[in-house]
Amino acid sequence: MVQWLTDVIDQLGYLGIFFLMLLENVFPPIPSEIILPFAGFAVSQGTLHPLLTLLAASAGSLAGAYFWYLAGKYIGQTRLEKCIDRYGKWMGLSRKEYQNASRFFEKHANKAVLIARMIPGLRTLISVPAGLVRMPTGRFLLYSAIGTFLWSALLIYAGYALESHYQRVAPYVDGFTWLIFVLMGGVYVYKVIRR
Repeated sequence: MVQWLTDVIDQLGYLGIFFLMLLENVFPPIPSEIILPFAGFAVSQGTLHPLLTLLAASAGSLAGAYFWYLAGKYIGQTRLEKCIDRYGKWMGLSRKEYQNASRFFEKHANKAVLIARMIPGLRTLISVPAGLVRMPTGRFLLYSAIGTFLWSALLIYAGYALESHYQRVAPYVDGFTWLIFVLMGGVYVYKVIRR
């Protein structure tokens, strides 16, 4: 997969970065933790401009986040609650738990979106509850953009600073990402078994 990602960036440049970051948000197993450091490496080699790279990465990521926001908005709370009533056991969620989480999210939506956009594993997921509770689109996009911009800048800078050594660090960052996925999966399995 890494070779394919690097080939896309090499061949398509900024458009490739936009496309990969969009795909990373729509299909989370494609990790930004590999895409962006390589883009930073390309910046260090002079083949990409740092600001244009950051803008392409942030725009692609934001477009993917907006896709999931619209999906959450389309599904809506009423449909989701019916689904929870019917399949909640397998979702690891009761209607009451969902309603509590929904109230918490509504109260802290701005901070939740901003912070989650910088956490692997949650970066994409946070868009769905934002859509479900119908967080105003402008606020969602603003806080998503800030979090996305900071996350992208950090990873691009890491690739820039490490230059060709970024491949040594990528496994550790990728490992951290998988650890978060495993923990989330563990919590899910625990909740299903408990029910």
